[in-house]
Amino acid sequence: MRKSILIADDNAFVRTVLYEFFERQPDFHVCALAEDGREAIEKACRLKPDLIVLDLSMPVMNGLEAARILIKIMPAVPLIMYSAIGDTASKQIAKSIGSCEVISKSDRVSVLIDKARDLVDKAHGLDERKAA
Repeated sequence: MRKSILIADDNAFVRTVLYEFFERQPDFHVCALAEDGREAIEKACRLKPDLIVLDLSMPVMNGLEAARILIKIMPAVPLIMYSAIGDTASKQIAKSIGSCEVISKSDRVSVLIDKARDLVDKAHGLDERKAA
């Protein structure tokens, strides 16, 4: 079964590229795209994705603010902060609020996809053990 992903980034080109890369994967389906953190929260609440990818720097509501809210309302859903800002402070803040991973946009997209797969597999495995 394909796992659903919500992608939030204010850059239309980045959203399109990520959409295309994830859709090419046999185990992923992009359920929604969002331009800012507020829209990401609204769509996540409605669609219940298996994974959320958030840009750190977005208008209206940035990725850190959105992540804080998403972690409270959807604690079992893994988050990846996907950011052009590669400073250590941003990474530490993202990790401290509960973001599962911080990945630089300067890394290959395959790094993001591999980490997404790892996080979704871990979350899915935990769900299966709880149900047993």
